[in-house]
Amino acid sequence: MNVQKSFSKTNVTGTLFLVPTPIGNLQDMTFRAVNTLKTVDLIASEDTRNTQKLLNHFEISQPQISLHEHNFKERVPQLIEKLVSGLSIAQVSDAGMPSVSDPGHELVVACIEANIPVVSLPGPTAGMTALIASGLSPQPFAFYGFLPRKKKEQADFLSEIKEQRETQIFYESPYRVADTIEVIEEVYGNRQLVLCRELTKIHEEYLRGSAQEVQGYLKEHAIKGECCLLVEGFTGEKTVEDESWRSLSIPEHVDYLMETENLRSKEAIKEVAKLREMRKQEVYRLYHVE
Repeated sequence: MNVQKSFSKTNVTGTLFLVPTPIGNLQDMTFRAVNTLKTVDLIASEDTRNTQKLLNHFEISQPQISLHEHNFKERVPQLIEKLVSGLSIAQVSDAGMPSVSDPGHELVVACIEANIPVVSLPGPTAGMTALIASGLSPQPFAFYGFLPRKKKEQADFLSEIKEQRETQIFYESPYRVADTIEVIEEVYGNRQLVLCRELTKIHEEYLRGSAQEVQGYLKEHAIKGECCLLVEGFTGEKTVEDESWRSLSIPEHVDYLMETENLRSKEAIKEVAKLREMRKQEVYRLYHVE
């Protein structure tokens, strides 16, 4: 059991402040965030060079120390030692909220274990910013961050969550997003989705449409900037489960999934093979022969 009174005068350690930074537009920096960065003893940054530009803009002179995915194992104990000694530290990522698809979680866990107060400041985060303007249902939603890079791993992961009814939020590179949408369309069918890029910047853009429509647009238009991809939650009937599918022949089972799940034949065949513990080639042969 851990009880934290964030601003108690009896706290004997320093405090870790999690400070969000703008995801594009510097005007999104809050007064509290600027003041916090000006008053802490040290700033732990994902990239000190990137953060220095932000500090210069707001005339902040506090010293920095790097904290990223490649050095956190050695850096976290050092920062905990400083916090225990009474120093206060602000943690920032390159853009948005620390820990959300960015470094930060390990230091938070270590602080909690050491009974060091952890204070989170509200501020910019790409997923929520995009969600409320997407036109898709804002609640419930599920945030997944970046998908695996390999197509097969993507397809396997999406197959596990394709029947979840929450709006799904992903981050993606502009160089991979077209291929990712293709995999989504193969697994989910022609679902509605929203692709937004360059959030809060002058070239901010939302692409709202079906998976096929957005794919068609991307084939004709090159895009730049980090992307946030939102996908409509599942709205159909659940796949035939348990023993009920046993009453169907293999062709009937494949046809049922194609009709109710809006799947292509190859995806329906793959699902039937998985449920029946058969080889896909055998299901394919029986479906097309019968």
